[in-house]
Amino acid sequence: MNKVILMGRLTRDPEVRYTQTNNTLVASFSLAVNRRFVRQGEERQADFINIVAWSKLGEFCSKYFKKGQQVGIIGRIQTRTWDDEQGQKHYVTEVVAEEAYFADSKRDGASDGTFGTMPMPGSDSDFEVSSGDDLPF
Repeated sequence: MNKVILMGRLTRDPEVRYTQTNNTLVASFSLAVNRRFVRQGEERQADFINIVAWSKLGEFCSKYFKKGQQVGIIGRIQTRTWDDEQGQKHYVTEVVAEEAYFADSKRDGASDGTFGTMPMPGSDSDFEVSSGDDLPF
């Protein structure tokens, strides 16, 4: 099974191109996805994931997604290789988007917290927070 679910912020506006063979729209952009844990004394790390959206979904992304906006993407990982004019081989790994969602709040651009959040400890939760002493990192 090849399924990816990401939530992050766009690092730039989507870039639109059309294929040469059948003039199909393809939108490319990247997401800055925060890593889940932060080591004590360090800043939060992020991974920059390349996303490709085709046809109608690509059109949607290019029209409504803007740099800095938080979005959710569901898709699959794909790898490609090609040789350039000098004969050098290039490799790329990207996520091919199958679904795309807004993840910002409509009010102020902040996350509404409904996508991918961890339950917080409380009386109605079975989730328990460790003191951190027994964590492996």
